[in-house]
Amino acid sequence: MRRPAAQLSVPPVPPVLSVLSVLLAVVAAVLAGPAAPAEARTAAAAAAPRPVILVHGYNADPGVWGSLDTRLRAAGYGDGQIFRWGYDTHQSVNEVLAGRFAAYVDEVRRQTGADRVDVVAHSFGSLPTRWYVKYGGGTATVAHWISLAGPNHGTSVAWACALWDQACRDMTPGSWVQKKLAEGDETPGTVGYATFWSNCDEVINPDDSVPLSGATNHPAGCLDHNALLGDEAVGRGVLAALGG
Repeated sequence: MRRPAAQLSVPPVPPVLSVLSVLLAVVAAVLAGPAAPAEARTAAAAAAPRPVILVHGYNADPGVWGSLDTRLRAAGYGDGQIFRWGYDTHQSVNEVLAGRFAAYVDEVRRQTGADRVDVVAHSFGSLPTRWYVKYGGGTATVAHWISLAGPNHGTSVAWACALWDQACRDMTPGSWVQKKLAEGDETPGTVGYATFWSNCDEVINPDDSVPLSGATNHPAGCLDHNALLGDEAVGRGVLAALGG
């Protein structure tokens, strides 16, 4: 008479071990799940354009930046990367405006989480932003500083309003602000400096007041002072400078 074949018996899994394995699987899923989205967010942040702050000139307002704003958006900048600083253009460069610009830069960095910002300034806006970079700690927070038709060494036209306006006094050739900005290194730190100037500028006199030693200085041809804001070639140059 044959014996029945021996059968291996598998002991039942203790309930405690079964529950434990389920818990471990859940924990592993929780830990592994968010990894991909976090990596994606980091990559997206790295690929996003650096925040750019547009600073208007004397007797102007943030509305002057329409053309460049459009160009920036076409290049991939979104609402969270373009900022326009509005300010009272009749106040002191060093005593008032540079400090207020510093506070604005800090707010933009807080909102965006960016370590550094880029700055594009027109005309008088070049002076308070440049003072901030040179004397207000901006070499650590500004990656690119770009000046369109800035009175970087003064303009004789400012004598027309210097008697009653502090900003005009700061723009006059040889003023205390001009001497301090020209003192030592005109382009300190690792900031990428660029200027755009016109040989037909009716506001900046002399024309060569705009270029700075150590900056990449771009001649824009024969353009009126405000025409640099909307000129296509200047706009392309600004985008190239921001990407440098």
